[in-house]
Amino acid sequence: MEEKRPLVWLSAEHSGIATHAIGLKEWRLFPVAIGTELRLRDIPGDGFWVGVVDLGSLSENQLAKAGHWLEALRVRHWIAILEPGQIDDPDVYGFINGYCVDYHTLPIQPERLNGILGHLWGMSELQAKASRAKPLSYHDIALEGESPAIRQTRGLLGRFAHTEEPVLIFGENGTGKEAAAKYIHNNSPRKNKPLVVVNCAALPPSLTQNELFGHEKGSFTHAMTAQKGRIESAHGGTLLLVGVDELNPEQQSSILRFLQEGQVERIGGSHTIKVDARLIATSTSPLEQLVASGRFRSDVFYRLGSLHVLLPPLRERREDVLMLANRLLSATPTSAPKRLADSTTICLAEHPWPGNLRELQNRLRQALLLGEGQVIEPVDMGFGQTPANTQSRTQELSLDAFRSQADRQAISVSLALAQNNISAAARLLNISRVSFYRLMDKHQVPHKTSVSHSKSD
Repeated sequence: MEEKRPLVWLSAEHSGIATHAIGLKEWRLFPVAIGTELRLRDIPGDGFWVGVVDLGSLSENQLAKAGHWLEALRVRHWIAILEPGQIDDPDVYGFINGYCVDYHTLPIQPERLNGILGHLWGMSELQAKASRAKPLSYHDIALEGESPAIRQTRGLLGRFAHTEEPVLIFGENGTGKEAAAKYIHNNSPRKNKPLVVVNCAALPPSLTQNELFGHEKGSFTHAMTAQKGRIESAHGGTLLLVGVDELNPEQQSSILRFLQEGQVERIGGSHTIKVDARLIATSTSPLEQLVASGRFRSDVFYRLGSLHVLLPPLRERREDVLMLANRLLSATPTSAPKRLADSTTICLAEHPWPGNLRELQNRLRQALLLGEGQVIEPVDMGFGQTPANTQSRTQELSLDAFRSQADRQAISVSLALAQNNISAAARLLNISRVSFYRLMDKHQVPHKTSVSHSKSD
């Protein structure tokens, strides 16, 4: 017997779902009621492909909160169910436009709803197969995890996705800024339109005008045909400026008119072209500091938008490191799967990760190439071993050693989450401030007054 496909059903309450779901016999329903405890573990993690949100059952207050629930559930495609006439409500059609791919008006027509859900499920399967066919990169998992830092960032990106405003994404190298930008595009109303990526660091100053704005036929010696620029190619979709902090002042000036008026003019052209493109930009350096030092134009900075996202470095989401490492390992094609040694997981938790997710990926690739056994040891990942930590396995695996390591990890993670505030870190561990200081003294953990933010190459 063929296994039923999972279908998330979001409504005001569980009662009434059975009536609406009559005829959906091919689906295994996972009802979620707004206002109750959200338990993601009860829903299959690999089945977040389609869902139904019953807008007809929601109050005005619940409708205002429904977007946050959809973001938390992370279902790929949502279908809305409406009461007759509800589509004329601005709040309802605004919600559908921002979060749903289709809607269905009551009474339920099982054949039609089954067809919609089946089509979306099939497309999701094809996308999943295509994704599995290529090696997994850290960009593919950059936003995964359950740490407070990445959950807050993911929620912010989800909310920004449903606007048309420009977004500026900051973050250290290797934190997944481009992945965050693509997340915004893929969850926006423009997701079926082009996403045009411009690598600002690789944009030669002498070719900036031609690359961004294009040219008309005959505008220069080898211009045999007219050609669109990158900005014009993004019409209807999203323009992503990767590393906008790499643009020199002249290049910044050249994009100012587009930022101000949404217009471009091709080289050799005599008329302006209106371009409807949503702008997203990424930057490694804080642009406010570059503006203050005179290295970035203030008028360009302010037109890049007021919606800012800061991607957390890996050292501020240590709870996710082991999960991310295992995700990368499980997706790597090998003759025999490898696993991380207990001592390696400890190294993962304690390492400062100056290179963030890119460093994690590179170290794992090194371990897969150099490691000879089925267990990845710290030395395989380049962490090395000192005489102090290469003693007998008996001592390494002793209960006291694990307790001590657990204490050190708890101190490290809580301090990172509390930004080195002792009182806040103690509250996270549900112990007193005095007890926290005793643990730090016992395990010789130094207290830093501020978090180090080193910039990786």
